[in-house]
Amino acid sequence: MNAPVALDRLRQVAPQLYELLRERIVSLDLPPGTPLARTELAAQFGVSQTPVRDALMRLQEEGLVDVFPQAATRVSKIDMTKAVQAHFLRRSIELEIVRELASPESVATADLIIRLRRILEDQTRLAAAADYLAFSDADHAFHRELYRAAGMGELLQLLQSRSGHIERLRRLHLPSPGKMQQVIDDHVRIVDAIAVRQADAAQASLRAHLSGTLSQVDEIRARHPDYF
Repeated sequence: MNAPVALDRLRQVAPQLYELLRERIVSLDLPPGTPLARTELAAQFGVSQTPVRDALMRLQEEGLVDVFPQAATRVSKIDMTKAVQAHFLRRSIELEIVRELASPESVATADLIIRLRRILEDQTRLAAAADYLAFSDADHAFHRELYRAAGMGELLQLLQSRSGHIERLRRLHLPSPGKMQQVIDDHVRIVDAIAVRQADAAQASLRAHLSGTLSQVDEIRARHPDYF
């Protein structure tokens, strides 16, 4: 048996288990259909079954695991209805965020533009290394900066709780030829529009940026039919 995964004993255990398991699910390290046994998870993390149960219940609320009483708990398959709804929510929020940041009265600062361009440099390096996991993390960091700059950090937390299915879909799409460079190009256009206070251009670039994955669903599904 592998050694227990180290947890931060200064934090509550259940939220940490939730975060760790969620990341493994959305990164597809735990693909759809993977069984999740409480006893095995408790042993892996060196905890009792109670926080494991609590973490799995939270994941169930997000639709990321299916719990079958007296039977098994498994990572859920990708639900396209949930993915489309999460995409709609994210697009609605972020269109308003970039419009606000790019408006002449915006509170966006030169420091924000510098931070965003640094993330773009990281993404360019990670794309060249084909480091999909780190590239995806940098992508999240880019959008997180937008939410924070607009004072909408709590909305990002709400969105995350609804986005597990669309996040998995994006992870499947990311290795497609040219996809990472397209993400970078879209980000460049968004930053440039914010920097010169062109709200319409910022929104148009953001809309195009978020439409890519759903437009390729049929192709993604054909490559991974067991995930849906």
